[in-house]
Amino acid sequence: MAEIERHEEEGARAFDPRLARRLLTYLRPYRVRAGFSVVLVILSSALEILGPAIIAVAIDLFVKPLQGSHPVGMSGRVADAMRSFGWSLEPLHGIKVAAILYMATLVAGFAVLYTQMVLMNLMGQYIMYDLRKQIFGHLQKLDIQYFDRHPVGRLMTRVTTDVDALNDMFTAGFVAMFGDVFVLVGIVGMLFWMNWRLALVLFSITPFIIGVSIWFRQGARVTYRQVRARIAAINAYLQEHISGIATVQLFNREEKEAEKFEGLNARHRQANIDSIFYYAVFYPVIELIEAIGIALIVWYGGGQVIRGTLSVGALVAFFQYAQRFYEPISDLSEKYNILQAAMAASERIFKMLDTPVEISNDDGLDVDIIEDIEFRNVWFAYNDEEWVLKNVSFRVSRGERVALVGHTGAGKTTVTSLLLRFYDIQKGEILVNGVDVRRYKLSALRRLFAIVQQDFFLFIGDVAQNISLRDETITTEAIRNAAVRVQADRFISRLPEGYEAQVRERGAGLSVGEKQLLSFARALAFNPPVLILDEATSSIDTETEGLIQEAIQTLLEGRTSIVIAHRLSTIRSADMILVFHHGEIRERGTHDELMQLDGLYRKLYEIQYREDAVA
Repeated sequence: MAEIERHEEEGARAFDPRLARRLLTYLRPYRVRAGFSVVLVILSSALEILGPAIIAVAIDLFVKPLQGSHPVGMSGRVADAMRSFGWSLEPLHGIKVAAILYMATLVAGFAVLYTQMVLMNLMGQYIMYDLRKQIFGHLQKLDIQYFDRHPVGRLMTRVTTDVDALNDMFTAGFVAMFGDVFVLVGIVGMLFWMNWRLALVLFSITPFIIGVSIWFRQGARVTYRQVRARIAAINAYLQEHISGIATVQLFNREEKEAEKFEGLNARHRQANIDSIFYYAVFYPVIELIEAIGIALIVWYGGGQVIRGTLSVGALVAFFQYAQRFYEPISDLSEKYNILQAAMAASERIFKMLDTPVEISNDDGLDVDIIEDIEFRNVWFAYNDEEWVLKNVSFRVSRGERVALVGHTGAGKTTVTSLLLRFYDIQKGEILVNGVDVRRYKLSALRRLFAIVQQDFFLFIGDVAQNISLRDETITTEAIRNAAVRVQADRFISRLPEGYEAQVRERGAGLSVGEKQLLSFARALAFNPPVLILDEATSSIDTETEGLIQEAIQTLLEGRTSIVIAHRLSTIRSADMILVFHHGEIRERGTHDELMQLDGLYRKLYEIQYREDAVA
């Protein structure tokens, strides 16, 4: 878990223009909507700036005009413009007009802001949809080795929490920051236009606001990294321990695992508490500085009103603009944190999306039949040169049944993984029909095989869907026929809804043997030229295994098969048995030949025979 947190924190960097440009590419399909949203933000900001100006003019011209003198500042310019157009309003009528204009700005601002928020949130949802689809599609294509190195919970965080962080940027960050900047520029311009001296007095506290904002931004960014790293650790831990709950309960590890989770949860809680500190300090300090700014306006602006160099309306407008001036500054600090969160999330997402798919060949050769399979001097290691297979060579002809036996870790399952190109070899060749498997299209190659593994997997859905994997080319009749041949129909027919009965997560509610029978039926329903059985009957009782063996003999007629045997008694009829030991083929031949050889195979057989006799 600590390793996960360290990687998460390493992935969270400061603002990166390269990442920002790449993120903006997701806006391209929705650039018209985004452009319209920017226009609406500008319009909304203009309406926000216009409100206090209307109030100032109304006060100066109609509520409390300076007796015997021409209005000063902005109100004077408006009065001159009205006089040039020949407009003259009585005070009561002028107040009504000003009130209507002010209400119109509020209503228009509401309508514009509502439309802009709907557009941006819709755009954010579409971008999240596109991004999650891209991530999931890439995950589907990544090499199996990638999943060996990355916890599932951590990958889940990429698709969920990290994408949500990007949604926040697109809906409440990017365009909203643009709007805040526009409001700030507009307010600064309006204040200097009204009274540049009072504007300078107000802006004298700006360095303090900037300093506090920088402190908040840096501190909040650090705590945000910690929160993200620790939630990723929690997700990984939860996924692992919920999936392995049976093992936890079997070995009475509930309390110990709960203590570990409590530690992870406490670290996550503390990270959130640390972030609360910065928010708890930042906003009160901003309000304090804002109050100081208002006090400066009262002190300096009040004196100018008394001296007649500033109108009462302008002073009121200054109060309103001052309040609106601080809001976008504090918003920008928070929006910057949203942007930082998006940068951290995007770096992790793009790192995953940039992981190359090394095992792929979309432009390769097609293949429809298998005449023979050959391993020629194959060497393979999962890590560096820790060889799992060493100079392995054998050939399987069409229709042959080949069995692989040996101790656990001898390399038997690795052979089938290499044949299906879950991994690529370092030395040697794997040939199908005399052609290196790397020259074939991956989809075409794998379509020729079906595999029943010891570690089977069932999906949420009904029984029929778990057999066909929703392949529309597999008919209902083919599904039932496969189930009947592997004796799975016996228990399926007893289910209340038969083949439409729902299978819960990972096949909960079904016995181990029943789940493996469904997995066996799935392989047969695809009717492949080559059938791979990887310890396929290890979880089935002896009686059921006998029924399956009878069905297998019929099904394997004319079909190439590779069987990794757990029970040596089940492969006595194999055309060839390969005995693996420490990654090498030590013996090969039929059952009778190997028994006469009096070597490793015979020892394995006799040990298992004695164990079965004792049992």
